[in-house]
Amino acid sequence: MNCERTTTAHGFRFGRAALALAVLFTIGLAGCAPVRHYEAVRVLQDLAAGTADSPLKRTTPEPLRQPLAYTVAGRPHHADLYLPAALDGCVAWSPAPSGNGVARCPRAALVAVPGAVPQGKDDPRMVAFATSLARAGFAVMVPDLTGYRQLRIRPSDAREIADAFAWISRQPELAPGGRAGMFAFSYSVGPAVLAALQDDIREQVRFIVGLGGYHDLPRAMRFFTTGWFEHEGAWRFITPDDTGRMVLAYSSLDYLADGAADREVFDRMVAQRMADPGVDLAPLAAKLSPDAQAVYALALNTDPARFDALFARLPRGMREHIDQLDLARHDLAPLQARLILVHGRNDNLIPYTESLALADAVPAGQARVFLIRSVLGHVDMVVSDLFSWRFWREELPDLWRLWRVIDLVLAEREDGA
Repeated sequence: MNCERTTTAHGFRFGRAALALAVLFTIGLAGCAPVRHYEAVRVLQDLAAGTADSPLKRTTPEPLRQPLAYTVAGRPHHADLYLPAALDGCVAWSPAPSGNGVARCPRAALVAVPGAVPQGKDDPRMVAFATSLARAGFAVMVPDLTGYRQLRIRPSDAREIADAFAWISRQPELAPGGRAGMFAFSYSVGPAVLAALQDDIREQVRFIVGLGGYHDLPRAMRFFTTGWFEHEGAWRFITPDDTGRMVLAYSSLDYLADGAADREVFDRMVAQRMADPGVDLAPLAAKLSPDAQAVYALALNTDPARFDALFARLPRGMREHIDQLDLARHDLAPLQARLILVHGRNDNLIPYTESLALADAVPAGQARVFLIRSVLGHVDMVVSDLFSWRFWREELPDLWRLWRVIDLVLAEREDGA
């Protein structure tokens, strides 16, 4: 049997009966790690359950979640740290100078980076995800990236992620044997890869799990504004989620001369659109500054042929920062981390072709891609009834792929993974 590793998303929503079938996957499994294979089933069940009951919750103590203030090279940061429950023989660890802590015994460290969502590290899906991975023996660090809460993306995001990894990977009680990696969602996959290229941590990042990420940022922007993407010479369309347009609008505020006034207009646009998807926003758009109107024109454009011209009208500073975040403009050959990339074929925010392109951009054999055909959208999942034909024909193979992903993540806790 080929021993592999892979990853999963936060916010799973499966039926218990469907997940119970995953147990059958482990029956007859022989080879490198049958105990880990079965554990992967339990972790997948717990991720699916969220805050609800699960076999893993019933058999493991509640992990500890605690706020953390830390400094790297004089740069102050905040995060939440999730630790496995105390086990006999574990070494005590505490962020407090006094050293008074509760005994914890992590087997590896993981920096979990949420996407650009208003609640950031406190998003309930991220909390549930980090708690599940802590139950599985990871010390999980979720950095507080303040720009994300404002739906703003910045090149400095990569350095903030790198600082989080630098801090936790240098704590031997949290990252024993240097076992440490990253798990990034959505837009954060790009900054996580850029973080892993930083000289001070490049040799220490063992793996990056990327869910629904991008490679070419302008190309991803073309999709979430128009819904069109290209694969194998053919153009395809998926109705895009409005989240991408919102992030585009709010990210532009840092580059607008009258950002406060423009933000007020954007806020009113969002409120009206949420109340009535068909509302005419032209009267509000007329109140935007010229640069903000350029952003608005790109956000509402539905013609992929017009994208390049509209993109060129964005504020110069904004375009320069997008270039810095665009992985397609970076040489990824120096990247040392293994990439485990997971993407839904029905993703309506970033197309699955971006993960395929990212895998092609790194040295051969360094990346693995798991495409989820039916049950995964962008980061959340839905599974049909156990007795439906759709479940047996389309979704059962997806559950198998996700189990493999979890199994690969758990393998990262081991020496020589």
